[in-house]
Amino acid sequence: MFDFRYYTPTKVVFGRNTESQVADLIREAGGTKVLIHYGGGSVVRSGLLQKVTDCLNAAGIPHVSLGGAVPNPRLGLVLEGIELCRREKVDFLLAVGGGSCIDSAKAIGYGVTNEGDVWDFYDYRRKATACLPLGVILTIAATGSEMSDSSVITREEGLIKRGYSSDLGRPRFAIMNPELTMTLPDYQTACGCADIMMHTMERYFTNGGNMEITDSIAEGLLRTVMANAEILVRDPRNYDARAEIMWAGSLSHNGLTGCGNDGGDWMTHKLEHELGGLYDVAHGAGLTALWGSWARYVYQNCLPRFKKYALRVMGVEDLGTDEEIALKGIEATEDFFRRIHMPTNLRELGVNATEEDLITMAHKCAVGVKGAKGSARLLREEDMLAILKASM
Repeated sequence: MFDFRYYTPTKVVFGRNTESQVADLIREAGGTKVLIHYGGGSVVRSGLLQKVTDCLNAAGIPHVSLGGAVPNPRLGLVLEGIELCRREKVDFLLAVGGGSCIDSAKAIGYGVTNEGDVWDFYDYRRKATACLPLGVILTIAATGSEMSDSSVITREEGLIKRGYSSDLGRPRFAIMNPELTMTLPDYQTACGCADIMMHTMERYFTNGGNMEITDSIAEGLLRTVMANAEILVRDPRNYDARAEIMWAGSLSHNGLTGCGNDGGDWMTHKLEHELGGLYDVAHGAGLTALWGSWARYVYQNCLPRFKKYALRVMGVEDLGTDEEIALKGIEATEDFFRRIHMPTNLRELGVNATEEDLITMAHKCAVGVKGAKGSARLLREEDMLAILKASM
């Protein structure tokens, strides 16, 4: 195992009607004027946005609003939010929605408190020294951004999607009411479950430093998400299943499932960032469309981990060679994705990429990771291209 630092300062308030506590939590965190940042119509149609503004009004907390966050959140809206916060002297950010508006809020927080172009942080040219404090009312269990240090933004010019991680951006609180996820379309629910699994699997398939307790936590989380994802296919309004998924989403990306390892592989995510940037696909679906091709490309270089995963997570029988067991685990994972109606290749995702597009994505990915990345197997541009081609 490797030495590690584990930092999770976010206060979690979990359960029914917890959104009614938002004003008290903002006061506790020191907020005096709030930007409410949200996405599209669902937060408005469900009445959640009105409930939040009513709570703030009753508490005498002034606020302004900025809607419009979309999947693969855009830099243009971030810049609009930075200008709005500075003009209105906002000192606290409240993201109401899923990972897109949380990530966008984090970027706004960096932009307000640091001079210069906020994209510099996502382009890895400099590091943020501050971030406006923020809180979250979560409506989609998926990205784990409500407890994580990371955010992902897409720059419209060049369709470049990049992530930035800093403890400065960790939310002060996260309000999690599983009932708020019940209005989601089935596809978004499944995408969220896939993303939660991938955050754990990226940390699991490594060749550097592993702990048995961390492995057991990760394996249990994966089994729990899979079992409850299938329940939600049959019964989308099952509160207990949604609660299990929601909490798993937070634990999958707050660092817990990577304690003691080398930081994880992350190449499925890096490849999907280019796919999402170019085609604007749902993140979870993009991940499942790529994962099988990535796994088959790298498993021989990380065989003990793939065998362990097959036996402990996917329930494969311990019969045959290690390689046969590992491949059965990959096949079983793809079968699960299909059962929750997620794609397992780019054509199932609806992406008919040209050869030129595949080359472009591989090149942009290589540039984004500064040449090479990966723990299960170190991947360079030619490897990235081979995986993308296989995913067709």
